[in-house]
Amino acid sequence: MLQAFYSATVGAQQQMLRMDVQANNISNVNTNGFKAQVPAFQTLMYGMLDGIDNSQLPRGSGAYLSSTTTNWQEGSIQRTDRNLDFAILGEGYFALYNPGTGEVSFTRDGAFTLAGFQEATGQVDENGQPVLDTVYYLSDGEGRQVLGQDGYPIQVSDPDGEITVGVFAIQYRDGLEREDSSRFLMGDKNGMVWVGDSKVERGVLETSNTDLATELSQVIEAQRSYSYVLKMMQTADEVETTINGLTNG
Repeated sequence: MLQAFYSATVGAQQQMLRMDVQANNISNVNTNGFKAQVPAFQTLMYGMLDGIDNSQLPRGSGAYLSSTTTNWQEGSIQRTDRNLDFAILGEGYFALYNPGTGEVSFTRDGAFTLAGFQEATGQVDENGQPVLDTVYYLSDGEGRQVLGQDGYPIQVSDPDGEITVGVFAIQYRDGLEREDSSRFLMGDKNGMVWVGDSKVERGVLETSNTDLATELSQVIEAQRSYSYVLKMMQTADEVETTINGLTNG
């Protein structure tokens, strides 16, 4: 079979994956603190490789989507005048603590809210049961607590009062694991984390850094590339059909 069939099949598949990345970026154009993904392509092997029992593996051709990198450029700042909205002016991340799992994640989305948690007061009632009290913490709205500069969850008694939200710097941000649209998890390769010195402004939010015009142009480019590889497959089929016809004749 002609190598063109394999090249065209790989090309069509990879352009579909590329369009998935672009579609995800476009769908998060209004997600606070979202960082767009950038598809990274890598060429397939050019030469033959030795396989098991000295058999040679056929070389590849074309390119494939090897990974997606993250565009860490800061998004624009939008004023909301909401007391529990925060934005980092500069580098750094907000830290979110999950009290159920102990997981700490990082985000640039500062659209916070208050969440009540039942905590023991250290006293017991007449039946010997511990007395619980509702304590309010600054939260991301999904059960995770926002950490302060001291690394502890921020307890809030007055939403209109002073709230000092922690900003944390990560030594190597490349390779951060994307947990959801705007939240990341650290791994061993990300190095250390420490309290950053970037300023936090209240009453504003950082918007998505997705450039809609760029993403739409990338979608058009991927669509055209997809149509070209399908044309390659059609041409290869016509060539093979012609050769088979000559052989049968």
